[in-house]
Amino acid sequence: MSQRELSWAYRFAVGVLRPVFMLVTNRDWRGAEHLPETGGFVACSNHMSYVDPVTFAHFLFDNGCPPYFLGKEEVFRVPFVGWILREAEQIPVHRESGDAAAAFASAVAAVEAGKCLAVFPEATLTRQPQLWPMTGKTGAARLALTTGSPLVPIAQWGAQDILMPYAKRLRLLPRKTIHVLAGPPVDLDDLRGEPITSEVLVEATRRVMADVTGLLEQLRGEKAPDEVYDPREHDVPRIGNPAKGAKRPPARGKR
Repeated sequence: MSQRELSWAYRFAVGVLRPVFMLVTNRDWRGAEHLPETGGFVACSNHMSYVDPVTFAHFLFDNGCPPYFLGKEEVFRVPFVGWILREAEQIPVHRESGDAAAAFASAVAAVEAGKCLAVFPEATLTRQPQLWPMTGKTGAARLALTTGSPLVPIAQWGAQDILMPYAKRLRLLPRKTIHVLAGPPVDLDDLRGEPITSEVLVEATRRVMADVTGLLEQLRGEKAPDEVYDPREHDVPRIGNPAKGAKRPPARGKR
């Protein structure tokens, strides 16, 4: 999609945010050759900070792939911000509810229209103490398998230096470096054409999270823990600030 096709609200948001991040960050961007030049695709990244969506979008936009996000519905209720997001054709998601089906249908339509869907498979800030990726949810895998589109893993590191998880104070100075590394599309060839069962989705999600983690290891120059962090096994709530003792919502069926 060319920038000329973007809505006025999208171009407004880019015009406001991009100059700020060009000013306050250095950028170490690698792997852009793995982004598809044509057609819709799903881009998946790790999630450590509320700044992540902006740095993720900055990388994709400046490399010719204006992203569209699935975002939590609460943000769309914020005055003015929510209006801009809707006018920019971003997609609200009612987390932990059956209303997510409508968001998924909108996401499928966006990918089939040739757009880049930017997704955080963890669906929230990681609970892993050292900020490594934790277990992912299956929405990104389902989207890629449903549409037959590429699923591109992307790791980023540095946004947490601007805003740590659940912190309220931005740390813009000294200037921070945002490291972003995209990898080849996740190998899903053996899963495509198969019935999209829970087992298939779990395996596809495992693969994308493994690829994102491997890319993050390259950025951080260190090895991730052998065991993938699962909040359920540590009695940590999946949504909300875990430091505030948020209670895990009741189960609403399979992912």
